[in-house]
Amino acid sequence: MNAVKIKVDDLSGWQIQDLLRFHISHLSAISDPCSMHALNLDALRKPNITFWSVWSDAGELMGCGALKELDAQHAEVKSMRTAPAHLRKGVASHLLDHIINEAKRRHYRRLSLETGASELFVAAHGLYSKFGFQRCGPFGDYKEDLNSFFFTREL
Repeated sequence: MNAVKIKVDDLSGWQIQDLLRFHISHLSAISDPCSMHALNLDALRKPNITFWSVWSDAGELMGCGALKELDAQHAEVKSMRTAPAHLRKGVASHLLDHIINEAKRRHYRRLSLETGASELFVAAHGLYSKFGFQRCGPFGDYKEDLNSFFFTREL
């Protein structure tokens, strides 16, 4: 992957707001409303969430993701999204590696996530499996849901 910059983002820029609106809109179109757990801008600004954006050398937004602290030993990956123009370029892998390393640096013992269960999420399932995540049951405030897959990994 060409050089990219991953930075902590305060969610104030129009590019990241547009990408997150696209993220929510896309998930709303393909997900059961009771099974959609994407966070909006206000929810992503909570103090227990760190949000990152990925930028090309040319200043183009390539993707985003977040780390939500659940407790002192457990965190959750949230809001992983690659901008449509940058799909299949390794953006998500690069960012997930960054998030995992940050979770280790913070001394979390476990990192978990929720994603869709349908075939539309097969690429995401593959990504998380590639990084050592394994299917698990619901964690945190999640409930068993036929439309959700839960993944976790020890750090």
